[in-house]
Amino acid sequence: MMIRKLFFLISAIASMALPFVASFTPSTKPLASIKIPPDDGPNDISSSRRKWLHNTVSNLAILGSVPMIFPCSAGATVVTGASSGLLPDLPPDAVKSYLQYRFPLQLAADFYIFDLQTMVADTDEYGTITDLVASKNARGGQGQPSKIERDFTNPMRIMSLSMPPEYADDIRDSQFAFERAMSKLTKATSGIRRGLSVEIDKDVVPAAKAAWEEGRVALNSFFVTLNTATGLENELAVIPPAGPNQFQEYGRSIRRYNEFMKKTKLCQNRGGPALSQAWGQLMVSGYLQDSCGVEPLEGYFFQ
Repeated sequence: MMIRKLFFLISAIASMALPFVASFTPSTKPLASIKIPPDDGPNDISSSRRKWLHNTVSNLAILGSVPMIFPCSAGATVVTGASSGLLPDLPPDAVKSYLQYRFPLQLAADFYIFDLQTMVADTDEYGTITDLVASKNARGGQGQPSKIERDFTNPMRIMSLSMPPEYADDIRDSQFAFERAMSKLTKATSGIRRGLSVEIDKDVVPAAKAAWEEGRVALNSFFVTLNTATGLENELAVIPPAGPNQFQEYGRSIRRYNEFMKKTKLCQNRGGPALSQAWGQLMVSGYLQDSCGVEPLEGYFFQ
């Protein structure tokens, strides 16, 4: 009985493998047509099942020699590097800056669409939005940049300084437009915080959403300029306007984003407050290690 169960198991594996080998082995008898010999008697079992086992193993051996080909989408992302697109034609500093900041820039765009967009629609989150934009000043004039400065405006500034003039001016325009949008967002959300008893004007949420939209347009223009300068069409994914199909049009996974941010936060908390300030720089520099199970930035970027 145990032998018969083994035959059923091997047959099932062989049948599942059939679609991968059918096109490579036209003369091979279909695996699904192989029949398990019945238990007719003790004299027939050994020879008939030995023959059946030999045929099945032979077919599986063919499968092992054929590379596994899995279907992929027509828009499968190609991993790019310093020799891709027009990068070899750009100044070395521009190439270095782009390769350093493209991963965190796309992550910042993911935050903008998946998190910040939701926050601007919820007045309970306005205190958090204010904290995202406000710099954390320290003694002696040495302060910590805000998340918006660290993840958005500082990379824009660095890219504008390293790119050729024909692209640098457009990047600067995008940076200034984004900064104006964030200033409007701060103005719309300031003074409103969860637990604070204040009267909220009916125009506050529409104003915050309008500022978010203005920032989306500016960020997209920055990404389009970089994609043009590098010759890597659509490598940096722009954010579609708000709508029922927005996430689908964006083409990046909110599930992977949430998982990435969750594991990153857990890993950050292990370091305690002493290391939390340096975490943003580790993210930008690409030194985020997978010791906490965090997906590597390169794998996360090329979705």
